[in-house]
Amino acid sequence: MPTEDADELRRILGYDRVAVVGASTSYEKAAHIVPAYLQRHGYELRPVNPNADEIFGECAFDSLADVTEPVDVVEIFRPSEDVPEIIAQTLAREDVKAIWMQSGIQNDEAALEAETAGLDVVQDRCMKVEHGQLIRNPIG
Repeated sequence: MPTEDADELRRILGYDRVAVVGASTSYEKAAHIVPAYLQRHGYELRPVNPNADEIFGECAFDSLADVTEPVDVVEIFRPSEDVPEIIAQTLAREDVKAIWMQSGIQNDEAALEAETAGLDVVQDRCMKVEHGQLIRNPIG
């Protein structure tokens, strides 16, 4: 069952190394705005985009499998139908603790596979919005 509990979301947001699959060089896209926000708030980004050399001042990787630095969270900005391949690449790693599918992105079958492997999974939620509500301006 994907994570929706505020305390669990806070715990996931406490990880600081994020691979952004589908990171964009276009400043007006959510796939640029959200990770740029996260970077400004102390997250270490590993952008994944085979069409870019650098994003957010960081070396861009062609795929998640090419990321050599440690990763805690895989944040997905790709269509829902691409999620199973990203989950497969994630499960091939030993360092990832959570999968975060951005708003509008959901794949229940792939999410279940990741959860069965022991990963936390968040679907159809914006990491920037959740950070703003639960970390920067927590209520309660």
